[in-house]
Amino acid sequence: MKIGLAWMRCGAAVVALAAGLAAAHAGSLKIESWRNDDADIWNNTIIPTFNKHYPDIKVEFSATQPAEYNAALNAKLDGGTAGDLITCRPFDASLQLYQKHQLDGLDDLAGLANFPDVAKAAWSTDDGKVTFCMPMASVIHGFMYNEDAFKKIGAKPPKTMAEFHDILDKLKKDGTYTPIDMGTADQWEAATMGFQNIGPNYWKGETGREALISGKEKYTDPDYIAVWKELATWAPYMGNGFQAQKSADSQNLFSLGKAAIYPAGSWDISTFRKDAQFPIGAFPPPLPAGDTECYISDHTDIGMGLNAASKNKEDAKKFLEWLSTPEFADLYANALPGFFPLSKAKVTIKDPLAADMLGWRATCKSTIRNSYQILNRGTPNLENELWNVSAQVINGAMTPEAAGQQVQTDLDKWYKPAK
Repeated sequence: MKIGLAWMRCGAAVVALAAGLAAAHAGSLKIESWRNDDADIWNNTIIPTFNKHYPDIKVEFSATQPAEYNAALNAKLDGGTAGDLITCRPFDASLQLYQKHQLDGLDDLAGLANFPDVAKAAWSTDDGKVTFCMPMASVIHGFMYNEDAFKKIGAKPPKTMAEFHDILDKLKKDGTYTPIDMGTADQWEAATMGFQNIGPNYWKGETGREALISGKEKYTDPDYIAVWKELATWAPYMGNGFQAQKSADSQNLFSLGKAAIYPAGSWDISTFRKDAQFPIGAFPPPLPAGDTECYISDHTDIGMGLNAASKNKEDAKKFLEWLSTPEFADLYANALPGFFPLSKAKVTIKDPLAADMLGWRATCKSTIRNSYQILNRGTPNLENELWNVSAQVINGAMTPEAAGQQVQTDLDKWYKPAK
């Protein structure tokens, strides 16, 4: 009897302890993200709107510097300290997390039906059978410009690279503004705002991207070398000390009205809307000589997945389902202008600059960054390689030809195109 009573008490204690641990996790979610400049919007707009539907679920938004996010997230996931909801990079980086069983498949969520296949492809297995992140938004690359600066020199947005360089020469001669506002200290800007921004016009968007994957084209081909040659010509227009200029420095320089042209991602719109006191326009990447068809990097950029080790998956799924609603699509697109909805919901973009950039889809063909799908799965990491060589080319430390050769040689070390 005494032994039986002791076991009963012990069992009751274990049940109570388990219930206490479950209660400690219930109603609390943590989001991991690289969007460190969006924290106020998440905390003051997005999360409070979610809480109108689920007032008992506490959500914490935790951001890491963009360039450090992948490494930091991997360390947290490996160490068991990552949040419940994981903001997902597109394609290979997140696919690897799913393959390591660190992200759950989400095909049991009804909200995935609200997205077209092209949106889900960025966060699905190669065979398309499993989707592991809820799509959120895409971003578009191009150039933003200070309308006052263009007015001062009598310039209109350029349509060709020849017109682009003519404007740069006039801006430099005038001397009032830094013609091109970009630095190379962070490296990623040189590739993302430079190489992947103007490049699609040279390699013909999806045609070139798919040719790289199939092995029919290489980074040593003339179209890719031509992109680096163009980037090399930017250096004289980028201002003194651009080699030490970080992304935040570039944003600040443009916001203060001291620069004329900002090689941009649409994600920067909200930053400039908050800080800049002058009219801002935008134009798509100018066309190389002789070309008439334009291409834009319209990149499936951000999604959200479920940490396979989360202790509160039920509430996490409620949050993910909410991300699939028209309410979130409209809220996100207008709270963060420049992040364009991927869902089938009809959303009216209120910010005129964001609406202008989104309008480029009607005249230019869309593609994604050519380093993101399949080609970024090995070592050395292709994305980081493009950051490095693009920065070196602009710095004058590497020739365009050497850049193409280094990238292709390192890609050849591990990637063998399917025959």
